[in-house]
Parts: sequence; structure tokens; C-alpha cells
Amino acid sequence: MVKAQGVLTRLGQQPRVARLLARISGVERMTLLMLILVASVLLGFAALANAVGQGGTRTFDAWLLMALRSPGNLADPIGPKWFEEMMRDFTAVGSTGVLTLMMLAIAGFLAMTRKSHAALFVLASVIGGVLISQTMKWTYARPRPELVPHGAEVYTASFPSGHSMMAAVVYLTLGALLARTQVDRAVKVYILAVAIIVTVLVGVSRVYLGVHWPTDVLAGWALGAAWALLCWLLMTWLQSRGQVEGEVQP
Repeated sequence: MVKAQGVLTRLGQQPRVARLLARISGVERMTLLMLILVASVLLGFAALANAVGQGGTRTFDAWLLMALRSPGNLADPIGPKWFEEMMRDFTAVGSTGVLTLMMLAIAGFLAMTRKSHAALFVLASVIGGVLISQTMKWTYARPRPELVPHGAEVYTASFPSGHSMMAAVVYLTLGALLARTQVDRAVKVYILAVAIIVTVLVGVSRVYLGVHWPTDVLAGWALGAAWALLCWLLMTWLQSRGQVEGEVQP
């Protein structure tokens, strides 16, 4: 046993072995952290869905929707007309057409920069998110808010918010995947920050326009964020195996 410990100690002192062990340890810690975060977000979604199903969120949902309307005129959201129009613009950022264009543009960019496997991964990630979103809507079939007039056209069920979820799926997934192709930490933070801000704006606009209950948006963010994190983990694993192009080297 003593001899074995001595051998292990000498191996650990070798520079190459030490770097390898540090890298493996770091990956394991990050993977564990991400898995815990995904599990926490999914548990949060499950608790929210259960509360919605039992009617426990009705008071909060109604209060926030009414708070965003002008007193005495439920058809008029608070704020000037230009702000209301800007909210419609933010909602459009989470629409099917814009998200499809964004996804194809990013995938095309990756393909043109010799990252064809990363491009395919982007497409697969977003398509998977779409399937999850539509399945959840069909499963819960929650009616749209009836307390206030809608400020945009709607065609599907309310829970979870499709715009909010798909904004999170597309922008957070793309942000995470694009960040994985960069070495500079500041660039990584910038990409992820922009993705988060856009996702939040899309969700807020849905409540402001009265086309979703606030809890619909929270649920959409939760599912979208969980999917983006899972895609990030899978991307990291595939990059470590050389099956997807890694970070750009300076």
C-alpha cells in the first residue's frame, strides 16, 4: 500500500499528469453543477405547472395583468403608444419566422467557418426545443387570459408561453453554443448576456400585451433554459470527443 501511494504521488507530480487531472476535475465539477442547475429548473417548472393546474396562481396572474393596464381602460396597456409598439417589436423577436431566420443564419455562419458539425448541432437543438414546446402546449392546454383584450394575435394554448420558451431555446442555446466557440472570457460573457436580455424582453412583452399569464412566461423560460443547459452539456461532451468543432484558438 505504501509503495502504491508513493507511485501515485510521483505520478501526480508529473506536469502532464497534473494538467490532465486538473482538467478532468474541472470538467466533472462543471458538469455536476450544470446537472444540478437543470434538475432545479425542471423541479421549479413541475411545481409551477402543478400550482397552475390547481388554480393556485390565479390571483398573482390576474393582479400582474391588471397592473399593466391603464385604470378605467383595460384595452390600453400602461405607458405611451411608442412603448406599446416597441413591446410588439420585442414579441416579434420571439416569433416563429424570426427565430427560424436566426437559426438558419447562425447555422449557415458556422458551416461557412468550417464548423459543419456545430451547425448541425444547432439545428438539432432548436428542432428538439420546438418539439418540446409544442408537446407541453398540447399537454396542458391552458386557455389564454380573458381579463384583458389581447394586443397581438394568438392561435395556440397558453401554457407554457411558446414565444418565451422558444426565445430561451433559440437564443440561450445559440448563445451557449456560440460561447463554446470562443476563447476570450469577455466575449463569452457578452454573448450569454445578450441572449439572456433578449429572452427576458420577449417574455415580458407577452405579459404586457395580455396574450399570456405571467406564469406561462415563467414556465416557458424554465423549460427553455433547461434545454439550453442540456444542449451546452452535450456540446461540451461532443467537443471533448472531437465530434464537434471546439473553441477558436487565437
